[in-house]
Amino acid sequence: MPKRTDIQSIMVIGAGPIVIGQACEFDYSGAQACKALREEGYKVVLVNSNPATIMTDPEMADKTYIEPLTVLSLKKIIEREKPNALLPTVGGQTALNLAVNLSEAGVLANNDVELIGAKLPAIKKAEDRAQFKKAMEKIGQNVPDSALAHNMEEAEEILGSICVPAIIRPAFTLGGTGGGSANTREEYFKQCKRGLDASPVSQILIEQSIAGWKEFELEIMRDIRDNVVIICSIENLDPMGMHTGDSITVAPAQTLTDREYQLMRNAAIDIIREIGVETGGSNIQFAVNPDNGDLVIIEMNPRVSRSSALASKATGFPIAKIAAKLAIGFTLDEIRNDITKQTPSCFEPAIDYCVVKMPRFAFEKFPKTDKRIGTQMKSVGEVMSIGRTFKEAIQKAMRSLEIGSFGFDQQRQLDHQTLEHHLTNPSADRLWHLGEALREGYDIDKLYSLTGIDPWFLSNIELIIKTEEKLKASGIKDSEHMRELKELGFSDNRLAALANTTEDKIRAKRIAYNIRPVYKRVDTCAAEFEANTPYLYSTYEEECEAFTTNRNKIMILGGGPNRIGQGIEFDYCCVHGVIGLAKDGFETIMVNCNPETVSTDYDTADRLYFEPLAYEDVMEIIDLEKPQGVIVQFGGQTPLNLAIALEKAGAPIIGTSPAAIHMAEDRESFKTLLMKLGIKQPPNGTATSLSEAREIANQIEYPVVVRPSYVLGGRAMEVVYDDNSLNYYMTHAVQASPEHPILIDKFLSSATELDVDAICDGEIVVIAGVMEHIEQAGVHSGDSACSLPPHNISKTMIEEIKRQTTLLALELKTVGLINIQFAIQEEEVYVLEANPRASRTIPFVSKSIGQPLAQLAARVMAGKNLHELGFTKEPTITHIAVKESVFPFTKFIGVDTILGPEMRSTGEVMGIDKVFGKAFGKASLSAGTSLPSKGCALISVTDEDKAKAALIAGRLAQYGFTFLATPGTARVLEKSGIIVEQVMKVGEGKPDCADAVGGGLVDMVINTTRDKKAIDDSFYIRRNALMMNIPYFTTMEAANAATDAIEAFSHEDLSVLSLQEYYEACKNSA
Repeated sequence: MPKRTDIQSIMVIGAGPIVIGQACEFDYSGAQACKALREEGYKVVLVNSNPATIMTDPEMADKTYIEPLTVLSLKKIIEREKPNALLPTVGGQTALNLAVNLSEAGVLANNDVELIGAKLPAIKKAEDRAQFKKAMEKIGQNVPDSALAHNMEEAEEILGSICVPAIIRPAFTLGGTGGGSANTREEYFKQCKRGLDASPVSQILIEQSIAGWKEFELEIMRDIRDNVVIICSIENLDPMGMHTGDSITVAPAQTLTDREYQLMRNAAIDIIREIGVETGGSNIQFAVNPDNGDLVIIEMNPRVSRSSALASKATGFPIAKIAAKLAIGFTLDEIRNDITKQTPSCFEPAIDYCVVKMPRFAFEKFPKTDKRIGTQMKSVGEVMSIGRTFKEAIQKAMRSLEIGSFGFDQQRQLDHQTLEHHLTNPSADRLWHLGEALREGYDIDKLYSLTGIDPWFLSNIELIIKTEEKLKASGIKDSEHMRELKELGFSDNRLAALANTTEDKIRAKRIAYNIRPVYKRVDTCAAEFEANTPYLYSTYEEECEAFTTNRNKIMILGGGPNRIGQGIEFDYCCVHGVIGLAKDGFETIMVNCNPETVSTDYDTADRLYFEPLAYEDVMEIIDLEKPQGVIVQFGGQTPLNLAIALEKAGAPIIGTSPAAIHMAEDRESFKTLLMKLGIKQPPNGTATSLSEAREIANQIEYPVVVRPSYVLGGRAMEVVYDDNSLNYYMTHAVQASPEHPILIDKFLSSATELDVDAICDGEIVVIAGVMEHIEQAGVHSGDSACSLPPHNISKTMIEEIKRQTTLLALELKTVGLINIQFAIQEEEVYVLEANPRASRTIPFVSKSIGQPLAQLAARVMAGKNLHELGFTKEPTITHIAVKESVFPFTKFIGVDTILGPEMRSTGEVMGIDKVFGKAFGKASLSAGTSLPSKGCALISVTDEDKAKAALIAGRLAQYGFTFLATPGTARVLEKSGIIVEQVMKVGEGKPDCADAVGGGLVDMVINTTRDKKAIDDSFYIRRNALMMNIPYFTTMEAANAATDAIEAFSHEDLSVLSLQEYYEACKNSA
């Protein structure tokens, strides 16, 4: 069928901020869909709240709205833009839920907007647990024994028919949010309550646990003519009982018999037809009883899913792009395969290699949380590796994680009881514990009974461990032995550890033996047709398919797996680097191992190497490709950690030199540079022992900020107020030594922090944006909300900050981007740190000012100057942009939500408007915090904040707010003429202020604390506010900004404008 001509304009809804369970896979799918629709001539209206994505670039859609993903704002956009259709299947669960809400509210019908890709009945049949179960029974497919509950009374009744252990699955949530397993009655009731609270429709499926069964997924597509293809089979290494996003997964499925696969395939086709997904992709999850082969259906996602990105990258089949084209009327046989250029998309992909996806966790950021992995997703990122065998692929995946491991590294010795506990209660280290058990002599049967992991996987891991033990005993014998080891996936680093030598010596020996990797192409068709797209992975065979060119080429090293502190913002910079370099005629080469991202799309760079970002792997590609330049400044800390070693090995690193980057990061070198320039920094010192730390802290005076050197995302950073706190930090949080010194800085109390992003070509510096942090100093810059331009800083101070930025950029011989963090305390400017590289704020600033900063920087690095690029002065804007952070606290029970110097946010949103209050209000709404227009505010603050609290309360009282306050705060409010009801502090009687929050008596919380006791005492205030979804503010600056927003929206409703319209207004005012 030809494409539809009865629709001209299509709205695409994005997934919003990066959260656990819904990450940048949906930037990848949304960006692909937008490109595909525009390619076919449709007007695309994009709505998303996440500025860090490629899909919110103004070039990706005809109209780009960075607005809250709510029914109200979408209704306003639909009324303005009048799209003919809405595509809800490429924005994760967020977009799907919004499509249902818009439809049920009558917004789509009233504006003649058609749902394409998935109709409302199909969405509801797949997402509503009761309808889905009924549909499966109708077509003769088994589901686990289950029952639905809408309240706790129903949950209690169900316990009579379904016994524990049970699985609780809330309806219409993502990443298993609110779900979990219950092994006792007590756990059951607790888990049911959490699930009901998490489900937007107050519905949970209570399912008989089938923990221990094997878990599989099929990615499937259907077109309007009922052609159905299976894109990829995926097998979880871990058995049922663990969320598939947290499991190690393998493609294609390895342990299914042909009969089992055909049964699963036929079931998937029956399911997509019965559910009624007319066009596009779906993901179906199955479980297989390992004892008798019984098959049950777990669930279906009637949309492009988290696994779709993995399946797309694993096979080379662009699921989201094809889904978008199917939604506008094409059929699978009419769409060409981009990789072969010969086969149509109705050819099911076949792959002759093994793909392993491995999750990356961030438990170190949440030390008090339960680290066991269950049905609620907890990982913050993932890596993918490709090898000819499972053994090769899994070892490549392990070193791709960037956790300091290069394979099955030996762990600290555990007694058998402890080891078996770890094996039966999996955590992020489960793979390494398996290795230890095999070293301890556990056989496959024993390990299978403890873990439920299929014996096929265990046997492969056993072979790796046995090979390691032989290697330890006898070393590397000859070139044939070396080749065998490399074919098994061993890294040079791991071989060096096992052979008790250095990585450089192993590399030299391997090169002397002429054992180098070859590169194979991902071709979708098991090499039956030639692949035109250079999408490559390494292996140790004979024939190399890289077919390098003699063009001028530049390589960009990506950011690896998402993690807290290094996320999608750096992938954004890498993609823009490619776009910029292509404009200047360079062949672009991308090296990365993250399957979620746009940078690893086969059509982003000219050549894509899906490889670990480790020294060995990167140097092999450099030796093969011989690029004219290598860019290390865009991928965050990952490529920077390799920079000096790569440069030493002869890699042509362009842009700011690794030596200059090191100078900015090295404490003593940077201090010398600042003194030379006459720029202030807070008094500081470096300690290698507790006694040195005490001496420095007393010399510069408490409070001080302490942190390990060379960390990302403020890892283990803390503000300490006295010797006792310092002693605790030095003995519990870190181990100081000459090799790992501790950095100690004077904490600038009540200071305002600012971030500056600038670009320099070695001659001139252009300030791109100055951002004022809304939270005061002490909250990590990645967690603080910020405003561009600043709204509380004098022009004099801003000009001084710009002057110092220019001095520093030139002194560091910056070529490309630089980010500098400042603090202002009592009209004095202090430099906190300088990073002559891309920062996490680059996408936000680029969207705010309408200039692609990473593109410009890449072109500068490759030889252009800013005059040639026409970017020589700071842009002026007529709007205000606010960046707000999004946190994963709901996933980690027992974790305090108070903000501090260690970064814990997973993503960000942007609010944009003509006035600060409305921009902040939009950002809060986008982050999931709906500010009340009236109601009761609980206020409990430190002595130094009480005067500010009285001013805020006075403003809120004008809009009808009433107040609860703890005794000390209440007295100050009463003196200011504010009517307030006193409530007990935590620990001083019942009912207390935490009970008031938990009991739903409060609509907003303002709670500041200082010392450890006060923080501990007020924990339940913040935790209850989080669980009740009540807006809470732990700094006075954030509370003040929220009050600005409440005032602004009391005068005028939420309004919407596209980025293109904001930019046009700036142009007209210039």
